[in-house]
Amino acid sequence: MSRKVTFSIIIPMYNEEAVIQETYRRLKKVMSAAGQPYELLFVNDGSKDRSAGIIAEYGYWDETVKLIDFSRNFGHQIAITAGMDYASGDAVIIIDADLQDPPELILQMIDQWREGYEVVYATRSKRKGESKFKLWSAAAFYRILRASTEIDIPVDTGDFRLMDRKVVDQMKRLPENNRFVRGLVSWVGFRQTSIMYDRDERLAGETKYPLRRMIKLCLDGITSFSYKPLKLAGYMGAALSGIGFVFLLYVLYLAAFTHSTMKGWPSLMGILLIFNGFILLMLGILGEYVGRIYDETKGRPLYIVRDMQGFAAGAGGAAGTVAEQPPLPRAGGGQL
Repeated sequence: MSRKVTFSIIIPMYNEEAVIQETYRRLKKVMSAAGQPYELLFVNDGSKDRSAGIIAEYGYWDETVKLIDFSRNFGHQIAITAGMDYASGDAVIIIDADLQDPPELILQMIDQWREGYEVVYATRSKRKGESKFKLWSAAAFYRILRASTEIDIPVDTGDFRLMDRKVVDQMKRLPENNRFVRGLVSWVGFRQTSIMYDRDERLAGETKYPLRRMIKLCLDGITSFSYKPLKLAGYMGAALSGIGFVFLLYVLYLAAFTHSTMKGWPSLMGILLIFNGFILLMLGILGEYVGRIYDETKGRPLYIVRDMQGFAAGAGGAAGTVAEQPPLPRAGGGQL
């Protein structure tokens, strides 16, 4: 029989070879201080370095270490989802492998959980080691998202959080493909509280959220929780139609009651560009929603697991599939 687990720590990782050993060391230290049974559930999101191999080697002699190895890169939010699918603890904690979120904060989260809170999320008061553009774009992202959605999604808050088992069970029932986990956690409700902290700079390696991925995350958040962009089309369309109608009356007045002729090709082209640009913008917004509907209708699994280590036979996730593969090689045997 497998041992009873109180805490499941989900650690998504992508090319984190430079930092993963320190991440493992600090998590072991923190969870040993917690004094309860735990599991470290590393989700390898298609890394091209030796991240998975290092964790696989730890798993041979450390029974708390478990590895889910994706067949390719499916994305950070999907890696978190896979971790929740396979986590067995009474409380589940999500933390990135880059150590920007301090593992030591987990003990405070556990204290809040024991007081009765079912979600404890970490809110960033400072973000060290990031450019002014990254700080500005992140602040704008959270505030645009909050203004655009009907759900109260906390600002300056990432995926670093603790969730009670009942919250995780509800999260596993949510089937959408373009996932925005922190928004889904807000949507399911339950008693939630926050802890303030200063976010550290990366210990090593490069950020896994460049501008392109930040934009996609922003679009996933807005389109998953808001219809306001679609309503914007109606409001802007009505306003521009009104402006166009007033302009038409002005042209008819000039033609009927004055000898003035309309010379304004530049103004006419300007108006056409404004209207056509607006139409193309709204078509793009509609395309985002239609594309997400298309993704949902495909019925594909969210992820494919190439191999697993540390799980009982027959373990399976709710949203992914497991490919039959031989056991993972030891870390010294080469790159996975």
